[in-house]
Amino acid sequence: MGLTKTEMFTDQQNQISVFAKVFGHPARVAILQQLFKTDTCYCGDLVNEIGLTQPTISQHLKELKHLGLIKGNVEGTSVCYCIDTENWTKMKAAMLQFLNQDISNKEDCC
Repeated sequence: MGLTKTEMFTDQQNQISVFAKVFGHPARVAILQQLFKTDTCYCGDLVNEIGLTQPTISQHLKELKHLGLIKGNVEGTSVCYCIDTENWTKMKAAMLQFLNQDISNKEDCC
């Protein structure tokens, strides 16, 4: 889907698709799980914990930061990452609203 096509959809639909991208790669899921487990984490620690190369971890951290789900603080020569709790809460609310939709008592369509 080209970037120009996103205007065809509602803000909510675009937001859900952006958030869903987070879960589109197991490395991002593993990074988020590690950040939740340790509350804060240095990128070097993530390389050791997850087992991917530094450039790969950095690319996924960049994507998570771009999506607003993590934030980072420079501490010397390292960057300390943590979950952005405000944005995580917003993402959870949007995703839960979408995922909690139920199929009404219609007859099977197939």
